Amino acid sequence: MLRMSTLFLRTLRDDPSDAEVASHRLLVRAGYIRRIAAGIYSWLPLGYITYRNIERVIREEMDAAGFQEVHFPSMLPREPYEKTNRWEEYGPDLFRLQDRKGGDYLLGPTHEEMFTLMVKGEYSSYKDLPLHIYQIQTKFRDEPRPRSGIIRGREFVMKDSYSFDLDDAGLDASYEKHRQAYIKTFDRLGLKYNIVAAMSGAMGGSRSEEFLAPCPTGEDTYVLCEKCGYAANVEAMITKVLSKEIATPPAVEVMDTPNTPTIDSLVEVMNKNYGGGFSAGDTLKNILLMADGVAISVLVPGNREVDVKRLQANLSGVKELRLFEEADFETRKELVKGYVGPQDAHKFGLKLYADPRIAVGTHWITGANQLNKHARYVTHGRDFQVDAFVEAVEIEAGDLCPKCESPVIIDRAIEIGHIFALGRKYAENLDLTVLDHEGKSRVVTMGSYGIGVSRAVAAIAEQSHDEIGLSWPIEIAPAQVHIVATGKDDQPFNVAEDLAKEIEASGKTVMLDDRRDASPGVKFKDAELIGNPIIVIVGKALANGNVEVRVRKSGEKREVALESAVSEVLALLV
Repeated sequence: MLRMSTLFLRTLRDDPSDAEVASHRLLVRAGYIRRIAAGIYSWLPLGYITYRNIERVIREEMDAAGFQEVHFPSMLPREPYEKTNRWEEYGPDLFRLQDRKGGDYLLGPTHEEMFTLMVKGEYSSYKDLPLHIYQIQTKFRDEPRPRSGIIRGREFVMKDSYSFDLDDAGLDASYEKHRQAYIKTFDRLGLKYNIVAAMSGAMGGSRSEEFLAPCPTGEDTYVLCEKCGYAANVEAMITKVLSKEIATPPAVEVMDTPNTPTIDSLVEVMNKNYGGGFSAGDTLKNILLMADGVAISVLVPGNREVDVKRLQANLSGVKELRLFEEADFETRKELVKGYVGPQDAHKFGLKLYADPRIAVGTHWITGANQLNKHARYVTHGRDFQVDAFVEAVEIEAGDLCPKCESPVIIDRAIEIGHIFALGRKYAENLDLTVLDHEGKSRVVTMGSYGIGVSRAVAAIAEQSHDEIGLSWPIEIAPAQVHIVATGKDDQPFNVAEDLAKEIEASGKTVMLDDRRDASPGVKFKDAELIGNPIIVIVGKALANGNVEVRVRKSGEKREVALESAVSEVLALLV
């Protein structure tokens, strides 16, 4: 039983100055977490109980699915990560350190290498597979901008599991087994979520899905088709371009367009001097970027903005991508800022990419590669050829669903889980093989599956809070019943004590506010802020043989007879 008279707890009436989102604000105010440094938090008793409840649910579902738990250290040697190239690929996000002898180590951001080597050391036959193992472990990433409390920190806890199979059919079965275990887990945690197609990124692999908890302040943006159910992270959204007959345009015409370095200024001059009826959608933007130090050009319609994050996710192997700066134009005089066109891209040594909207046969108004001049009727396939198509523009509400061609909506969410069909990337790099039934050596194929354990605390808080405080689902609340004793006499406190013991004896968790020096108003506000599912108030109603029962989530309040209070409370917790 949690007794508030002795509980290590201080609630706060004011929001922390650095709080950006509701979960951060309320978890601090209700005494669940405290900031140690940027992106680093400690757990107080209420927070740690809630965190452990989430961990318990995750562990129970992993075990029920037949997965086996292992545990690795957080500090790991450099060598395995060099073999998979991730010592460098992770870049500045990796915490690197040296021991007193100069040996290189890292604080693990993820453990694919360790799991692969563990299996390599123990198994050598196809008879040992399939295998599913997991751990719940602290991870570290040197986030450049830690924010939103425990949603994006530099130290966090993840459940990461891995499947090992002989072939792709086995991987598909393991992937689906984990997918179903995740659905059961998040349902038990009371989370609303969508499963969306995602990019594999630095993890690699052929298939990837995210479990996203919708939240207005979430960091992830995803698209959803309400008609057919298609859902995808914006980075994985596939452009649907409706095919149409395109008449052969006239020859390219170069036009005088003085002082038109922007799309708006270009459209204004075109409408004024060249017949009118033009819009930004008729123009072609040539976005110049540096990709790992090499200049590239990306073509997008003039009425759309480039999404650099999405573009990088779709440019395979590119580690660093940034827009051109003034210094880049200084070293490339042939590229006339504001007047660049794709016609001479290859002559200028630029690799040319195009968003799928720049279809072969379409013609555009674009830069003429001369100061104060643009060209029209510049046609893809006739006047320029692209090296590759790449998803590049910012997704907008109303873009077409790639499955049913209906308009999609855009929503924000918190990523709570991510599953990957890794394939053989790590097994090949670390030489994980087994002998098949014919005695031939086969590279094992792998899957990787993660849940943000500490992040789930914040995600649930974001989805379930209201204007007065937290409101936890029954499964993970620090206590299922919060009993408040009020008044100056001993009777309410004695009755509250008896109720608490009887409810606890029935197998439910109880928090008892037995503080004598706190006013009823303070106790009620604390109960609402802390957010346990059922609140029982033992006070004025006791004179009539009643106690008040409140349901935190719905706000429902009613008086019940003292002798039936326990059964009434237990019925609410079913």
